[in-house]
Formats: sequence, C-alpha cells, structure tokens
Amino acid sequence: MSQLFKRFAVIFVTTLGLTACSTSIDDYQGREPKLQLEEFFSGELVAYGTVQDYSDDVIQRFRVEMVGTWDGNEGTLDEQFYYADGSTQERIWKLTKTGPNTYEGRASDVEGVAVGTTAGNALNWQYVLNVTMDDGSTMALSLDDWMYLIDEDNMINRTKMYKFGIPVGEITLYIGKR
Repeated sequence: MSQLFKRFAVIFVTTLGLTACSTSIDDYQGREPKLQLEEFFSGELVAYGTVQDYSDDVIQRFRVEMVGTWDGNEGTLDEQFYYADGSTQERIWKLTKTGPNTYEGRASDVEGVAVGTTAGNALNWQYVLNVTMDDGSTMALSLDDWMYLIDEDNMINRTKMYKFGIPVGEITLYIGKR
C-alpha cells in the first residue's frame, strides 16, 4: 500500500469520526429559553468578537452595531463592523422565516442562501461567506454557525470556518440587546 494512500485513509477515517460525533440541532430540542430570531434580532444590539486562525491565534477583534427589523416573516439585520485594526464593514442580512423552525438569509457577501434551523435555545446556520483578504482578493469559506440564546437579552455565537472541508478558523461572538 502506498504511503500516499495510507495518509489519505488516515485523514478520511479521522474526518469521518469527527463528523459522526458532531452535534445535531435536534440535540437542543426543548432547551430554554426558546430562540426565535424575529424576537431576539429585533431592535438595537451590540456584539463583540474575535477571529482565530487555524492555529487558534486571535487574528482580529471587532465590535458590531446591529439593528434588526421585522415585518411578518421578513426581516432585515443591518450590521456595522468596527475592527481593532481600524477597518469597517457593513453587512445587511435579508432574513425570511420559511417554517416554524427554519430560516433563510441573504447578504451581499454570502454565496447563494444561508439556511438556518432552530431547536430550543439554538440556531445552526450553514452558508458560504466571501471573505476579503489583505491583498484585496476574496476567499469563499464554508461556515458552520451556531448561536445559543443565554437569556432573552444575550447570545453566544460560535462559528467554524472551512476551506475544502479543512478547518481554517473560528469566530467567537457575544451578542447583547441594548
């Protein structure tokens, strides 16, 4: 058996093992307080977060000022990012509640549609984000985004970022109502 094949087999088995043990949104069914995006992301919010690279080094710190509005099942979340390096960014999410526990989201730097599912106090978003690099180029990263409602005014958000299925970084974020 070739050395390359052995390495591939080890990586495949390891990835398969990690995937088999991953958390399912259904694991949060019945947990309180119940998360409803249209309630939490309504009004003014502020968030503080970090971005870590693949080696867990914090490569960016930031604050986000948010305003959420809803009209029936349609919502808008206007996010203004302020990074520690002085740069800024705007992202405007267009959100749609598509079912009792399902949502879709669109933003200018998101490829296609973000798909989200809630259960109990948790939300899991899956989407591809186009991230602007230091040289001005963009890189498409797959995001596995988990939000956990702590109480009616506070949430913790943890996001794992992947390129070609390989973990390349994480985002940790605290979000609070004003």
